Amino acid sequence: MRAVVFALALAAMPAAAIAWQQAAPASPAATAPRDVQAGAYVLDKSHAKIVWGINHLGFSTYYGEFTDFDAKLSLDPANPAASTLEVTVKTASVATHNDKLDAHLKSADFFDAAKFPETRFVSTAVRPTGERSADVTGNLTLHGVTRPVTLAVTYNGAGKSPVSGQYVAGFSATATIQRTEFGIDQYAPALGDAVELKISGEFNPAA
Repeated sequence: MRAVVFALALAAMPAAAIAWQQAAPASPAATAPRDVQAGAYVLDKSHAKIVWGINHLGFSTYYGEFTDFDAKLSLDPANPAASTLEVTVKTASVATHNDKLDAHLKSADFFDAAKFPETRFVSTAVRPTGERSADVTGNLTLHGVTRPVTLAVTYNGAGKSPVSGQYVAGFSATATIQRTEFGIDQYAPALGDAVELKISGEFNPAA
């Protein structure tokens, strides 16, 4: 008898799974890019990351992050090229979970955070590269040097958050910069020149 019940339960599983999928609500972030709410946005700092990675003597990729930053975004889904982005990073917030290394990175050997307390990115052009992607080019000011950098940005989704009730637009981005071009050349080239950036953030409409 138990075998019969078990067999019936197994037979019912596919139908139950299909019914669950049909009843499951769509993701709140399922908004198509063209339907995203236009206007000014501010960064939700509790849902944002700036992570960097660098080749460590050829043995590994060493990762760290910046923990104190802010951003302002202006979105124009009807004309994405008119959108703008500004990011400000507190340089002294560089973090590796190693106090000794953090202190060294903040020193004049690397970021010289006392002399250059802020790092800024200001967009100058937005070029759509796909339905949900764009190259955002701008001026990055780091270590007292300003150079053009392009972020490869992906639109993740937008909609009303089921947790906060706020409207959210989410994006991810990647970029690679050469640190020696910004005058940060300590231990190069043994310590990699190329620095990979991985960025993710959620934005809310400005009040």
